[in-house]
Amino acid sequence: AAQRVSKVVLQKSLREGFALTVSEAMWKKTPVVGGNVGGIPLQVHHGINGYLVESVEDTVEYTGRILDDPGLAKEMGNKGYEIVKKDFLSTRHLHQYLQLFRDLTN
Repeated sequence: AAQRVSKVVLQKSLREGFALTVSEAMWKKTPVVGGNVGGIPLQVHHGINGYLVESVEDTVEYTGRILDDPGLAKEMGNKGYEIVKKDFLSTRHLHQYLQLFRDLTN
């Protein structure tokens, strides 16, 4: 619930798997500042729907950019939503499996 009213979501992990929190934020049109580890770079496209960071200083800088520019935050949030909708919904995978089955049976 907090993600819906957040201006930015921080996911600054030292290690990470897929990072479902990132997908959830993107689905809610919230830009993400995340560590460049695990599955985060698969979801966050630096400068498009958020920022990938390596240090505390980077985290402060990029979080500030988003908080200081509501237009940028909105644009990144919308792009994140489109990315998660296109690449990470189960329906996408279902369509791919159905196409595979069609191809195999023809």
